[in-house]
Amino acid sequence: MSGSGKRSGMQRQLRIIGGQWRGRKLAFTPAEGLRPTGDRIRETLFNWLAADIVGAHCADLFAGSGALGLEALSRGAAHCDFADCSSAAVAQVRDHLNLLSAYEKASCHPVSALDFLSRTSTPYDIVFVDPPFELQLVEPVCAALSQHQLLRKYALVYVEMEATQPAPRTPPGWNLHREKHAGSVTYRLFSVGARGNAD
Repeated sequence: MSGSGKRSGMQRQLRIIGGQWRGRKLAFTPAEGLRPTGDRIRETLFNWLAADIVGAHCADLFAGSGALGLEALSRGAAHCDFADCSSAAVAQVRDHLNLLSAYEKASCHPVSALDFLSRTSTPYDIVFVDPPFELQLVEPVCAALSQHQLLRKYALVYVEMEATQPAPRTPPGWNLHREKHAGSVTYRLFSVGARGNAD
């Protein structure tokens, strides 16, 4: 996910946990306040997505380190759009894609999520919505996805929020498909169209 755009100066490593690049470690310099989705949450999320990820068109709207979008590509997604308001973060994602020889499967956009959604016309199968908690952007971004008709039928939208925040209000036709808590984080998967009740 995205931080403020300021560099913290200390390099960290992102580990891809599944798929063709399983075990690859990618160095990145996080923006101040960056909170990459942890390995345990990513593993659970991509278990949820296992039946849908191959061939999917994805958007990682608060890309940060690129952890979610890169994991999706590793596991067989056809394409991922990475958007982040930090140009430095987007540049690092580009570097990772080049290192993995995967740049043809992705597009990188140094703009905010809402700006990106107002400009694109691409419908998505899977969208990752993981903004900085304090910005409270989950509901506006979900509304924009619906308003601009950017979700295919039975699309899946992943939302990560602070556990103390109430569940987001979502557009008509969205259904809670999965929900889980991990420490201070609650993460949810919504489907556009019914897929069954949350576990």
